[in-house]
Amino acid sequence: MNLNNNLLVLILLITSLAAPASFAAEQGFFSKTWDTFSSNVSETWSNPEHYDLYVPAVTWHARFAYDKEKTDRYNERPWGGGFGQSRWDDKGNWHGIYLMAFKDSYNKWEPIGGYGWEKTWRPLTNENFHLGLGYTVGATARDNWKYIPIPVLLPLASVGYGPATFQMTWIPGTYNNGNVYFAWLRFQF
Repeated sequence: MNLNNNLLVLILLITSLAAPASFAAEQGFFSKTWDTFSSNVSETWSNPEHYDLYVPAVTWHARFAYDKEKTDRYNERPWGGGFGQSRWDDKGNWHGIYLMAFKDSYNKWEPIGGYGWEKTWRPLTNENFHLGLGYTVGATARDNWKYIPIPVLLPLASVGYGPATFQMTWIPGTYNNGNVYFAWLRFQF
């Protein structure tokens, strides 16, 4: 296998953690959903329209959900970067496969990779302006969890103009854990 095939196998393996393998064997809604999902991942991998540069921009720990001494010592400047490939489908929705690494709350490197999808609207007469809502599914790994891969399923939202998009997610959690806003810039070329 070459590097591209190894990466595709890794991404499909990671994304399969988010849905039981039995989805593919079941009839009805779950089978249809799984078929659509896997078809979109495969199409995005095989026929990208764009390559994307990811630049982490901000991490914010919700002050209402943390003790002040914790937020005072957390890193909220997620230096790093990433690369991906994406496409727009015939409905105008965005699909992307990505791999990004950034400095986490403890200022340690955290990789994340997977597939993202956003329903996209163009509410103005200017077709370059777009808004999006969707999800990402994949895996991450953290130093404080000994870099064991952890599956993620998170919401996505974005606002963009032309090839530049400000994309964001919310990591849910409990008191002093999670409840983090994370955003990055995505540039298509």
